[in-house]
Amino acid sequence: MNLETAKYIIDYFPNLMTEKERIALRHLNSEFKTDGNPKMEKMYRKKGWLTDDQDALNLIKNGSESFRLNVADRIIKERSSDLYLNKCPNCEKLTRTPQSRQCRFCGHNWHDIKVADFKLNSSFQLTGQHFFILGEITNGTVEIGNYIDLTMVGLNCKPKIESIEYALKKVNGKAFEDIALGTNELAENQKEKIKKIGSFGTPFDIVKEK
Repeated sequence: MNLETAKYIIDYFPNLMTEKERIALRHLNSEFKTDGNPKMEKMYRKKGWLTDDQDALNLIKNGSESFRLNVADRIIKERSSDLYLNKCPNCEKLTRTPQSRQCRFCGHNWHDIKVADFKLNSSFQLTGQHFFILGEITNGTVEIGNYIDLTMVGLNCKPKIESIEYALKKVNGKAFEDIALGTNELAENQKEKIKKIGSFGTPFDIVKEK
């Protein structure tokens, strides 16, 4: 584990942190912003951004770097299935973000694997059939055999599209067509997470290879 990887994990997968870890991180960030200014410290403490929670404070007693490394290490050990480390397919070094398609180290570019942008509206399971992810294609085209990149919603998986269905809906009297992408490659806990999310405003990628 190195600090760069730890920062990537904490920055892009804060949902995998515990409540105490989030309190501790907010405290660290607030300390940096107040920079010893008594008035700002008073205001930040009043808002709850600086904490007196001893459990949280114990997590940062050895400093910011140690805290981040410990949190990232715990996440990898306990929640690795929910974590996506986006690595360059050429040199295998960690990219800048989970959505990066170009390596900052070797310059390798793999933008061509993306075929569409998909905006999640809802999801549902039909008994004995596929689990369907329902939404809108905002750019590009989708085919059976493509993959749904779910890293944007905190799932370390790219399930294969095995079925495509279309459904008409009406919003304010206007008709729109939703697309339902069916797959059988999701575990039950992953399905439940997608159901709980409901809709997701930021489009995520449909890709032609994992």
